[in-house]
Amino acid sequence: MRVVVTGGAGFIGSHVADALLADGHAVVVVDDLSTGREANVPKAARFEKLDIRNGGAVQALFETFRPDVVCHQAAQTSVAISTREAVRDAEINVLGSLNVLEACVAAGTKKLVFASTGGAIYGEIPEGQAAGTDWAPAPQSPYACSKFAVEQYLRSYQIEHGIQSNVLRYSNVYGPRQDPHGEAGVVAIFCQRLLKGEPIQINARREVGDPGCVRDYVYVGQVVKANMLACTGKLSAPVINVAAGVPTTTLDLARAIEHATGKTASLGYGPRRPGDVARSLLIPDPILGTPTALGEGIAETLAWFQARA
Repeated sequence: MRVVVTGGAGFIGSHVADALLADGHAVVVVDDLSTGREANVPKAARFEKLDIRNGGAVQALFETFRPDVVCHQAAQTSVAISTREAVRDAEINVLGSLNVLEACVAAGTKKLVFASTGGAIYGEIPEGQAAGTDWAPAPQSPYACSKFAVEQYLRSYQIEHGIQSNVLRYSNVYGPRQDPHGEAGVVAIFCQRLLKGEPIQINARREVGDPGCVRDYVYVGQVVKANMLACTGKLSAPVINVAAGVPTTTLDLARAIEHATGKTASLGYGPRRPGDVARSLLIPDPILGTPTALGEGIAETLAWFQARA
């Protein structure tokens, strides 16, 4: 197949591009390098530096390459940034995605795999419960709203243009290549800071000093598996959760990384971050099999950071 991976120079997208190439597919990586890195782009992939907000450029590329499948990972992914810059978030996540869909129409592409969010789209998950795909979305942040909006556009484009889609609702993804800079990627941030002997901060779930928000941390390998099943037509469900199904507080995460590094962190406690839900936990789709255990995934992530220290 011919596959375009948008956001393919980023953390998740580059892993997906690697897997597609290993499976023998032709891959074009599209990325503006605002957060991705050209060093992440597989050498066997064709790389096109462009912004998905530039509809004309996206359409010209698609009409030349004629992709069979588009794996759409490109996005503004920070909840905190979305609360400060809601218009920018929508420009990238909504209008950029519409540019990708319009390019699919122009090029005759009939399949799109969309990286959505399970960690934010369901809103608050009550204690003792986990969200399945049958839960009604209740987005709270502009980021979650933008992802849910695109899910609805996908339904429209299927009806009007015959573009089939798979929606992958990721929980909190972590693993090698995750960017430890900025506001996203808490596993990467904690790993790097612990390795350097720097303090780490637990942002509050409700009040400063509590163990922090509850999250569902899924290793990037599970995310790649979901994308490969979707891209190769082996995922029949239109929407799935890609998750581990294990509740982990921010303090739990810090302790797990301490254990893996053999180091004790200097912990600080901060306020709740704008836009954060207090508790997010998903029911993983059984087609993805047994998820990678948090300790194992952290060990893999640490090894990657240590190799680059």
